[in-house]
Amino acid sequence: MCGIVGAVAERNVIPILIEGLNRLEYRGYDSAGVATVGNGQVERRRRLGKVAELEAALDADPVRGHTGIAHTRWATHGVPSEDNAHPHVSGDRLAIVHNGIIENHEQLRAELETEGYRFDTDTDTEVIVHRVHEHLESGQDLLEAVRATVKELEGAYALVVMSADDPDRLILARCGCPVVIGEGIGEHFVASDVAALLPVTRRFVFLEEGDVADIRPAGLRVWDADDREVDRPVTESELSADAADKGKYRHFMLKEIHEQPRAVAQTLEERVAGGRLLEAAFGPAASKVFEKTKAVHIIACGTSYHAGLVARYMIEQICRLPCRVEIASEFRYRNPVVLNNTLFVSISQSGETADTLAALRLAKEGGFLSTLAICNVPESSLVRESELVMLTRAGPEIGVASTKAFTTQLAALSMLVLGLGKYHNIDAERERGLVNRLIELPAIIERTLALDPVMRDLAERFSEKHHTLFLGRGALFPVAMEGALKLKEISYIHAEAYAAGELKHGPLALVDDDMPVIAVAPNDDLVEKLKSNLMEVRARGGELIVFADREAGIETSEGVTVIKMPDHVTYFQAPVVYTVPLQLLSYHVAVLKGTDVDQPRNLAKSVTVE
Repeated sequence: MCGIVGAVAERNVIPILIEGLNRLEYRGYDSAGVATVGNGQVERRRRLGKVAELEAALDADPVRGHTGIAHTRWATHGVPSEDNAHPHVSGDRLAIVHNGIIENHEQLRAELETEGYRFDTDTDTEVIVHRVHEHLESGQDLLEAVRATVKELEGAYALVVMSADDPDRLILARCGCPVVIGEGIGEHFVASDVAALLPVTRRFVFLEEGDVADIRPAGLRVWDADDREVDRPVTESELSADAADKGKYRHFMLKEIHEQPRAVAQTLEERVAGGRLLEAAFGPAASKVFEKTKAVHIIACGTSYHAGLVARYMIEQICRLPCRVEIASEFRYRNPVVLNNTLFVSISQSGETADTLAALRLAKEGGFLSTLAICNVPESSLVRESELVMLTRAGPEIGVASTKAFTTQLAALSMLVLGLGKYHNIDAERERGLVNRLIELPAIIERTLALDPVMRDLAERFSEKHHTLFLGRGALFPVAMEGALKLKEISYIHAEAYAAGELKHGPLALVDDDMPVIAVAPNDDLVEKLKSNLMEVRARGGELIVFADREAGIETSEGVTVIKMPDHVTYFQAPVVYTVPLQLLSYHVAVLKGTDVDQPRNLAKSVTVE
């Protein structure tokens, strides 16, 4: 989604700002702009479209400056246009860039209009810059004016403010959206993502919730939410400036598995704040669409299909809305019956999957209420052709076997559950609890990744196997399906997944002491049923490997190996958390078997043919 870059230095900052914007393109955007302080005023260039359009405008009509801010915008309030593009200004001496959503913007706009302020855009951001200007006019300095303004804002924001009257200074504020300060020698930088600043620094200061910062070329000061001056530590980043670099990892797949805490955190950023989902993150019309929705129809392929299956359990159990999930290649060749006010959801990592695109195009002619794309590639066809969009922000995924794209899809679908639930069965207290569970996910994934050496040892038991059975129940059944898919994709071991209750209806005939059976066992309402299914396996001599909650009451015994998962993983979190060790296991099995992990045979990253 939106991206911020800023700099205060003794050199022209335009090249730094533009390079930073280019590095944030993966987040998705529809316009780009830059502003600097020069000649005693703010000079600004904005363009609809890609950063390349902005670069061309700067080549034709250059600006320079030692202090500047830049932005890529994904439209929420106001259509994509040059007028609505950031930076926004109040007069010709004050400029701002802003990520997030200001929920009380209409009230503030009305107050400012009464004070004589004229609005030239449809954005919530213009409200902020005029409010800062109003406080400046009352005699406050730039820092005081920004601090007074943010106390009046409701919603989520990361903002950077620049004034021609204070030309060597940027003021930052954060609430619910990330913003980081990069430290140079006699210069400082600002961005919404460290990736934007890696060419100029590896030293970063991460602002915390409610922080306000004052940065100048020679130094910075930070105040917390209680207006107390604080010291935030400087962190040396180990990230590579090259997104296509494996870094310390042997394969891209392993790197991308370990990137999942950050990828899930980025997917949630700017979209949940104050215990609430910010629905406009799905698009300006999202609230009206969610309120009207009476059913959901999800279309996807492969790994994305498994994400959709998880979502079905959540949508039906939490929102109490009927949900159908289909493989795109099947949907496009039948004549479906569409219930009134059905939301059509398409899921794709690349956004160019031929079957999913064809299904979307059919859906737009088929009487659906609206179309929503969940996708990792902002410029993709799926995103461009859908009415509502949720970008997953997984960043570049090089390995063919999808890992972080899947878990970020689950995070995005969890937010869809919250968006629908607000109008269908979720009250404010429950929404706050579910939002908090989502915010906890990156830290839980980080703890789960500590199982990596355990999975490496476990993989040795699979190197000579030819078949594996995966079991799960409820929302963890699709997770078992995803685990089986990963194993077969990269190790070439035949693997199948079943709902554990189906064992006695056929698959049990396959079980013997040469066929490992992997089960996922969170401590949920179905765990006792699952235990009975597992005993059916042991009675036939099957070898069980169980990923279990510590309180599920399943212990290691003869023929049963139990991998203990992190404590207190809830129903809402379990599909993401239990996916991670299955990814690691598949990876280490493939390494032992000597297969091409990142580019498995016969497969492609983006399937653009039928």
